[in-house]
Amino acid sequence: MNKEQKSAVVDRVASQIQDAAAIFAIDYRGISVKQAMELRSALGESGTRFQVVKNRLTARAADRAGAEQLKGLLEGPTAFAFVQGDAAVAAKAISAFRRQNGVLEWKGGTMDGETVTIEQIEAIARLPARDVLHGQFVGVLASPVTSLVRGLASLVSGIAIQLQQIQEQGLVGGEAPAAESEEATPAEEPTPAEEATPAEEPTPAEEAPGDAAAEAETAEEGEPEPAAEDADPAEQETSEAPSEGEQPEEPQEG
Repeated sequence: MNKEQKSAVVDRVASQIQDAAAIFAIDYRGISVKQAMELRSALGESGTRFQVVKNRLTARAADRAGAEQLKGLLEGPTAFAFVQGDAAVAAKAISAFRRQNGVLEWKGGTMDGETVTIEQIEAIARLPARDVLHGQFVGVLASPVTSLVRGLASLVSGIAIQLQQIQEQGLVGGEAPAAESEEATPAEEPTPAEEATPAEEPTPAEEAPGDAAAEAETAEEGEPEPAAEDADPAEQETSEAPSEGEQPEEPQEG
């Protein structure tokens, strides 16, 4: 490989380092060419490229990409899995390949620019796929939200029912209570006592006070004066007695 070819490899690896969301460093000792091709095919589904490059060229690419932490992993035969898709799917595929073929060992790596250890990579391999994880996360979030929405709907429905009952009872609105009050006020509906009260039908004295006085006067005028015989005997004797100058007539003998 001449200088220009090496420079092209360094540029390609540096570009892959910069574009990758996660990078897994793997000890590839013992893997065959056929197995390497099978692994590359399995990793293609997660948008991962399995790349074997000389450590010296990879170190230059790490310097150019600003990924100094990768240089500490370049001990012994080292291959890199440059993940542009779901890191969990890529880690699962490599872990499954390791169990089936008894080759490959984790060395470490980076994710979103941060260093990850072997234990962390193995933990990532046990995670569900991103789509599955998103679905579970949404389900966890949706459960309390759904309960909240149902609770609010029930509360609003209960308030609406109570307001309807209050309205039917005439406790809201200014007209309904007045109407009921007017219907139930006994003062506006005459009671039987008021209908038959004598104050509404004038008494005889109230109907014609003048006529009553006139009738009284007429009754006094129409009554005959007492006869002379009804007069006081003392007065009669006084009137029949002769005056002082007169002499009583003596009875003439026949």
